[in-house]
Parts: sequence; C-alpha cells; structure tokens
Amino acid sequence: MSMTSIVLLVIAVALIFYGVSIYNRLVALRNRYQNAFAQIEVQLKRRYDLIPNLVETAKAYMSHERDTLEAVVQARQGAMAGLASAAEKPGDPKAMAELAGAEGALSSAMGRLNVVMEAYPDLKASANMQQLSETLTSTENRVAFARQAFNDAVMQYNTYRQRFPTVLLAGTFGHGQDAALLEFEDSEAIQEAPKVSF
Repeated sequence: MSMTSIVLLVIAVALIFYGVSIYNRLVALRNRYQNAFAQIEVQLKRRYDLIPNLVETAKAYMSHERDTLEAVVQARQGAMAGLASAAEKPGDPKAMAELAGAEGALSSAMGRLNVVMEAYPDLKASANMQQLSETLTSTENRVAFARQAFNDAVMQYNTYRQRFPTVLLAGTFGHGQDAALLEFEDSEAIQEAPKVSF
C-alpha cells in the first residue's frame, strides 16, 4: 500500500467519523427539543384539567353567564386539539402555529371569564375559587418556563443545523428544515401569568 493510499484512507475514515458525529449531534439536539415540548405538554394538560373545575365552580354563582362559560369550554377543547396536533410533530411550523392560535383563543376566553367574574363577589370569596386561582397561576408560570426551555432547545438545534458544514449534510440525515419556536400571538401578555383575581 502506497503512502498516498494510506493518507486517502485516513482522510476517508476521518470524514466518516465527522459525518457520524454531525448526525449524532443533530439527533441529540432534536431529542432535546422534543423532550422540552413534552414538558410543555404536561403543563398545558394540567392547565386544561383545571379549567373544568373553574367552570363548574363559577357555574354555581354565574347562572346568567352561560355563553361566557361555554366559550371557555370550547376554547379549552380547541387548545387540547392544538396540543394533540403539536405533540405529534413538535417543532413543525404548522403545528406550532395551530397551538399558538388555540392558546391565544383560550387566553382570550379566560380573560373574558375573569372580567365577568368581577361582578360576583361571592364567587371571588369562595375558598375553592381561590385555591383554583393559585393553582392556575402556578401552572401558567410552569407553562412559561417550559415554553422558554423548548424555545431554547429549538434555537440550539436550528443554530447547529444551519452551521457550515452541518447544513450540507443535515438534509441527507433527515433534518432538512428548521424546527419552529412556540410563540404565542400576544407575547407581552404571555410573559406574565394571567391575573386571576377572586
């Protein structure tokens, strides 16, 4: 074997190992953002589970506000469907946009419910409602933290995927497009937990 053959063989082996390391890093980063989305999913499901309790508690006091309560229930169902779609394809731009829109509709419906509840002092004084309020606020904070962790993981994945020479191989390895961030329509409102005062 000539010296040139040995050098070419060493270069080929080095390139193969470099390609394998790029592939493994892409997989690790994709798994990281998918795991981060799973944390969002847990917190959103927790939030969705609290809403029926909130509505049931409010029903006892707000017999004339049926439309508002139904709007919250429908928005919750839409948000749950958006989450299910996004959970199948974390990072998919369309799925992330659907989830963001559904969450925006739910936040809007919850905001209207909070405004209506202001007119019911007995409801605000209810121990059950106060406990639900505290739990909901805590959950909103957890959603915000989980969303930030997901977006950070997506940013790391996208940055690595777009770097040279990774960008040349990413499509070949099944990483052809960037993952989408989870951005809600009203980003200023999302930075703070919703104010639920009872």
